[in-house]
Formats: sequence, structure tokens, C-alpha cells
Amino acid sequence: MEEKKKNSQIARLLAAIALVGAVLILIVVISGNSGSDDKGNTKKANPAKQQAKKKPKTTAKTYEVKEGDTLTTIAHKTGVSVQRIEALNPDLDPQALQVGQELKLR
Repeated sequence: MEEKKKNSQIARLLAAIALVGAVLILIVVISGNSGSDDKGNTKKANPAKQQAKKKPKTTAKTYEVKEGDTLTTIAHKTGVSVQRIEALNPDLDPQALQVGQELKLR
């Protein structure tokens, strides 16, 4: 009976050690795929997604305000910053954009 108890204790100890080892291996694998190269530089997660965010500046000189537009959405659509749109349109009230209104972009 004492032999069974001893074997049971050893089995429990080995199971605990195996569990700790598995957790450590999992941590190493996850940290190895964190997006850093050997020099500590962070890799871009998805280059295609990064490219999609970069819109080229528009070549249009003006933009016609559409329903639901805000200066921020116009800036995103055209690639011209909100500050630049405001500077080019000094009489513009950002809170009162009107559908059909022409905004200078260049």
C-alpha cells in the first residue's frame, strides 16, 4: 500500500512539472511570434493593411461637400489635412458644412 502511495505522489509531482513546462513552452512560442525581429525592431503586422491606409493626395483643386461629410471625413477622402482645408477656406465654419458647398483643396 505504501508503494502505491509513493507512486501516486511521484505521478502527481511529474504531472505538475509537465504542466509548468508546457506553460513555459507556450510563453516562449507566443513571445517569439510577437512581431519583433532579432534587433528588437517591430515588424508591420499586415503590410497590405498599412498600404490601404495611405491614400495619395488628391489632384483635385476643390471638393464638393456631400451629405454627412465632416472636415475629418473630407480630409480622409482627399488626403488633405483638416488644418490645410481650414487654411485654404478661412471663411469656412466646420460645424455648418452645407451639401454642395465647394471647398478649396489646393
